[in-house]
Amino acid sequence: MKQNVKRAIAVALLAASVFAGTNGIAAHKTAQDPSPAIVIAPAGNAAARFADRVDAILAPPTVNKGEWGVLIVDAATGEILYAKNTDSYFVPASNMKLLTTALALDTLGTDYRFRTTLETNGKLVQGVLRGDLVLVGRGDPNLSNRKFPYNTKEEFDGPPEKVLVELCDQFVARGVKQISGDIIGDDSYFPRERYPDGWEIDDMVWEYGAAVSAIVLDDNTVTLTLTPGRRIGGLTQANVEPRSAEFVVKNETTTIVAGDKEKSDLRLTREPGSQTVVISGGLPLGSAPRRLILAIQEPAQHAATLLAKLLAEHGVKFRGKIRTIHEPDPAENKRTVLAEHFSLPLGDTVELVNKISQNLHAEVLLRTAARQQGSWATPEDLPKFPEAFYAKAGIAPGDVIQTDGSGLSRHDMVTPRAFVALLRFAQKQPWFAAYFVSLPVSGIDGTLNERMKNAGVSGRIHAKTGSVTHVRALSGYAETPSGRRLIFSFLTNNQAAKGHEIHDAIDSLCLAMLEEFNAAPLAEKAP
Repeated sequence: MKQNVKRAIAVALLAASVFAGTNGIAAHKTAQDPSPAIVIAPAGNAAARFADRVDAILAPPTVNKGEWGVLIVDAATGEILYAKNTDSYFVPASNMKLLTTALALDTLGTDYRFRTTLETNGKLVQGVLRGDLVLVGRGDPNLSNRKFPYNTKEEFDGPPEKVLVELCDQFVARGVKQISGDIIGDDSYFPRERYPDGWEIDDMVWEYGAAVSAIVLDDNTVTLTLTPGRRIGGLTQANVEPRSAEFVVKNETTTIVAGDKEKSDLRLTREPGSQTVVISGGLPLGSAPRRLILAIQEPAQHAATLLAKLLAEHGVKFRGKIRTIHEPDPAENKRTVLAEHFSLPLGDTVELVNKISQNLHAEVLLRTAARQQGSWATPEDLPKFPEAFYAKAGIAPGDVIQTDGSGLSRHDMVTPRAFVALLRFAQKQPWFAAYFVSLPVSGIDGTLNERMKNAGVSGRIHAKTGSVTHVRALSGYAETPSGRRLIFSFLTNNQAAKGHEIHDAIDSLCLAMLEEFNAAPLAEKAP
């Protein structure tokens, strides 16, 4: 222990020269930043004890083969309590959403509302719309039946196309009986880039990799429900809701004996761009139906198709085409608005994004914020927009390499000190209350609802999780029993261990942090 205390004292004397940067976070790596870790704190036992606990937590072979970045600071003073690989790059996974949601709140404000409209380039004459009907999306991520405000878990009310039905009601209330033109889905508000650089082919099949569009109808997904047959060997029933021409299901699943684990796994394949989904495997006889949430590849086309179906159900006749607009229409300013929908305030949207880690919603927040300065020419130009905000937040130049807004891209790279700088900046902003409440709370809600439920940690960690293959992350705020607030970032890459083993290590770091840095150290008395 004496050796550890001497290490803490020695490192404390070097603190001023090693860490000189904005918000008290290291701006440059120097020869005094040794590996594997350094402790920056006033002389005392807390820093040394925490360093010992970190060494023990990260020692098992299940977790020590990967790279770890750890940074903890006092939220009030910026004092660095512990630092390990703070200026090294890590793939951040969904910790990227911390940057994106802060950017959106700072750029748009907590009261910003998205606007979705039904418009026409024609005229309404005696119940006939002589022209096209255009559904215009502007990035509202919640054109769905999701209930707000978020309250510990997701809740839904009514059909998934609920908002689209409301727009149809407004439209029909004008006395429309027939449309002579086309029904169009217009998602040109964002330049077309359905899949950011660094997303993988497998991502695009499932809801977490749904195509990015200015039209987001029910998270740009459909639900495939598989129900076992009435006898062993019989085919299962496959049903897609809402029905979409984009999905042709080739169902090869069968009903199997309960407990037959070798055949019970379901396998789904879909080639990029293909409309055919092949599902195989087995469902046990008498088992509950299985629901698979699948991603839409052409959101604007899907939304326009569903709009046409809903209008037909409202008694509106239509013989034109169903088509899309992906490029800005020079005549769009001459259109007449026939129905419109305004979203809930942005603060509610941000809370959902961070609580459940919603990738598509994060992507549209990035694009909506960037769109306030006009359109961008190429996908490579989009990640340049946040740079001014990152500089304002005190993030060192080059500490964020960004290719998307959600963190699903494996090409994103961020340093631990970048996240800590952002979190320190955020707590001084007028939008901080909305930002803080959006973070999952240990043992209570969001992606932390089943983690750190034990006494002493439950309710004290407000942080964003992150997870892609070989990557785990947790960054946010910790509230100690004494009332001290800490800011931390724990990032790890190149992990081959099981997910729960990495989570256990991160959760143990949280417990150690709360216990060892519970109170700010008192000044030492002179001898």
